[in-house]
Amino acid sequence: MLFHFSIAARDPHRVAQVFAELWDGVVAPFPHVIEGGWAAIAHDDRNTAVEVYPLHTVLFEQEGDADAVGMASGRDDRSATHAAVGTHLNQEQVFAIAKREGWPAKYRRRGGVFGVIEIWVEGERMIEVLTDEMVDEYRRIMKAEAWLAHAEA
Repeated sequence: MLFHFSIAARDPHRVAQVFAELWDGVVAPFPHVIEGGWAAIAHDDRNTAVEVYPLHTVLFEQEGDADAVGMASGRDDRSATHAAVGTHLNQEQVFAIAKREGWPAKYRRRGGVFGVIEIWVEGERMIEVLTDEMVDEYRRIMKAEAWLAHAEA
């Protein structure tokens, strides 16, 4: 199951507007990762979203109790591109897989409203894994109207 993905673009606002138009959705500011980010949220059964970051934004894992952060970078092997994916596995099983692979992983609450497990594939690229319980939280907030109210608060 795919819930959202991210891309970098020269004009993040315009790109988000195009996605919103294609999906009959809405566009909202998304400064949580990096200033200048925008999100398009579809009016579908999953509230599918695309996060659009400024070109050359890359994601970096943060130490300890902190979310990943986006930073502008001229060139880097890392990328802002990531996906949030659902799983029927529980948290312990997800962490066991990450540990087996030698990949950093930790639980985070995005914006204080929904949980994800950040897994850094090969230590460089992030995916957000959502258990069934996390999917329920995510789906409550990622409705277009709920997200607009949260983003404007």
